[in-house]
Amino acid sequence: MGRRAVTGSNTAMDGAATQSAADEAWPAAKANAAARAGVRLRLDGELATVVLARPDKRNAITPSTWWHLAEIGRALPGTVRAVLLRAEGGSFSAGLDRSVLVGGEGTAKTLIDLASADPIDAEMTIEAFQEAYTWWRRPDLITVAAVQGHAVGAGFQLALACDMRLVAEDARFAMREITLGLVPDLGGTKQLVDLVGPARGLEICATGRWIDAAEAYRIGLANKVIPTADLAMDAEVFVRELLAADRDALIETKALIHGAVRRDYDAQRAAERAAQVRRIRALAGR
Repeated sequence: MGRRAVTGSNTAMDGAATQSAADEAWPAAKANAAARAGVRLRLDGELATVVLARPDKRNAITPSTWWHLAEIGRALPGTVRAVLLRAEGGSFSAGLDRSVLVGGEGTAKTLIDLASADPIDAEMTIEAFQEAYTWWRRPDLITVAAVQGHAVGAGFQLALACDMRLVAEDARFAMREITLGLVPDLGGTKQLVDLVGPARGLEICATGRWIDAAEAYRIGLANKVIPTADLAMDAEVFVRELLAADRDALIETKALIHGAVRRDYDAQRAAERAAQVRRIRALAGR
């Protein structure tokens, strides 16, 4: 999997300890099973890189993809501060694999299975799928998606699950669930509305139209647009620059930014005051 020990200012002993923790968090058996499902994890000190690795299928998503992504969220060691999500091949993710819709060899759950299930059981199944999308917003992590090519439906929602999105010039987003008579159900409606507002969010979901990289940047879906050939390198540099920030200050800042969506102005000022006092006391050793 190409994991590396921590280098730089760490001692060799620190690097060995970090590598040992990485191997314990994501042992070979888990890594091999995830790789067969088209998901890879690389742990490199404070940075974890998650890779969608089914380029021959345009990184189409299956229940197995969801299961392994959720498992990665549970397995990340406490030393990880940032997660970079990227994909191999020309597309970030073409959305749901066809097998989820119509079945196929080795398929776990299909829409037909959910239709015939008890409604509570069906909702619990979808909730299990949603777990692959929820942990990216954890307060102790900064998460960044590097998106090239198509990011459709479940793939679009996975990019939305991250705190920030860096997009290649060829990136194209679409929430295509409505073309199948379905709704986005992986947490994407919340993040979409937080980013672009309810009116534009409804338009994007209701029409299923394509959004190119330039529009994604203009309406706030993307933080940066990067030449396609430079995306992988520039995304890693971007995340490592974020890691230069004080860990606890960054956690407090993320909490303030996310909380600002639901707080009024006075409540937000109060949250800022409380966070700043905690930081001052921590820096003073109190």
